[in-house]
Amino acid sequence: MSSDWSELTEEQKQKLQQFRSQVKDALRETDDDYFLLRWLNARKWNIVAAERMLRANLKTRAMWNVDTLETWNVPKALREYVPAGMVGFDKEGSPVIVCPFYNLDIYGVLHCATRFDFMRYVVLLLERYMKAGYEQSKIHGLRARQLVVLFDMKDFTIRAYTWRPAAELILFLVKQYEKNYPEILKMCYIINAPKVFSVAFNVVKKFLDEYTISKINLYKYGCDSWKEDMFKHVDPEIIPKRMGGNCTENGDDKCPSKVVWGGKIPQELYVEQRDEIDGSKEFTEAVVANGNKLKLEFEVDSKNSNAKPPVLSWNFRTIDYGIRFGIYSTDTTTGERHSEIDLGNVQSNEMDEVGFIATRPNTKYTVVFDNTNSYLRSKKLRYWISLIPELDDNDIEIVSQDIQSEVVAVNETKT
Repeated sequence: MSSDWSELTEEQKQKLQQFRSQVKDALRETDDDYFLLRWLNARKWNIVAAERMLRANLKTRAMWNVDTLETWNVPKALREYVPAGMVGFDKEGSPVIVCPFYNLDIYGVLHCATRFDFMRYVVLLLERYMKAGYEQSKIHGLRARQLVVLFDMKDFTIRAYTWRPAAELILFLVKQYEKNYPEILKMCYIINAPKVFSVAFNVVKKFLDEYTISKINLYKYGCDSWKEDMFKHVDPEIIPKRMGGNCTENGDDKCPSKVVWGGKIPQELYVEQRDEIDGSKEFTEAVVANGNKLKLEFEVDSKNSNAKPPVLSWNFRTIDYGIRFGIYSTDTTTGERHSEIDLGNVQSNEMDEVGFIATRPNTKYTVVFDNTNSYLRSKKLRYWISLIPELDDNDIEIVSQDIQSEVVAVNETKT
C-alpha cells in the first residue's frame, strides 16, 4: 500500500480528498491520510465501497465498545490463556507479534468466557498493537503502522475445530479482521505447519483478500527457511528461543514477560454461561417433550418504503442435552417455502447458540426446536427470539449459515 502522498497519482489524490470530504463527519482527530488510504486500498479505490466499509466499521467499533476496552475487566481465562504477545519491533519500527497458536485451548476458552468476550478480547489486542505502531510511526514513518506476525502451528490438530462453535468462531474472527482492519498486516509467517493445517487454511483463505494472502508465508513442519526470510527485517534477538529466535529471560526460552503461552485451561475456571443472561433480553423457558416439536412463528409484513426488513435474531440454550434446530420461511403471497437454516443437531447444552438472519417482506418465518428423535428425554430450553431492526447496512451475515458448509468440508476432508 502506498503510504506516501508523493507516490499517489493525481487521480488518487483527488479521490483521497473526495473521500475525506464524504466521511469527515465520522473522522477522529487521529484519522490522517494514511488511515483513509487503508480503506480506499481495501476497496480498490472505489469511494462508494470504501465509505460503506468505513461506516460499517464505525458501527462495529461501537458494538465492541472499542473506545473503552482498556477499562474492561478481562476474564482471567482470556488474559492468561490466549496465546499471543508483542515482542518488539522490526527494523522499520513495526510491531512484531508472536502467537504459539497450537497452545490455544479453544474448547476451554469457550467454556470460560462467552464468544462475544473472546472476540472482544482479540479486538482489544489488535487495538493495542495498532496503537504501538502508531506511536512508532512518529519516529520511523508510516510503515511502522503495519504489523509483523509469527504463528507457530507445530502441534496443531484439526480435531478441536471440527467442534462447530470453535470453527464458527475462528472463521467469524477472520471475517471481522478483513472487514475492520484492512491493510494493517505487513507480513505473516506461519511456521511448523503440519499437513492437516492445509485443510483448515484452505477454508480460511476463502474469506481473505488476495492482497492479504500474498503477505502470508506458510512453512511446513521442521522447515527453517522462514528464519532467513523473517530475520532479514526482524532481529532474531527479540524472538523467543522457543519459537526459533535467540531471546531468553533468565534462562527461560519462552520470554514469559512478553508472551502469553496459553495451554490447557484448568476446569476450575470453567463457568456456567447460562447464568450470564443478557439483561436486555427477556428469555422464555420451555420444555420440549420427547417426540415433540416447539414451533415459533414470526411474520414480516409488506415492505415500508422508509424502513428495511428486520433481522430475525436468536439466543438459546438447552440444559444437559442438545436439540435439533432449524428455520424455514413461507412466502405469504405465493405460499412458496424455503429452508433458511437446515434442521440439524446443535450442542446448545455446551454454550448459548446465537445467530441472526436477514428477512424478506411478506414472509412468515418458523423457528423449530425438534425433539422427535428423542424417545425418552424431554429437553429443557431457555430462549430469546425476536425480530429486531437491521444490524448493518448492506452487510447482514449469519455465521452459522455462512460457514456451515465450510465446517462440513473440513470434517469430510479429515475423514
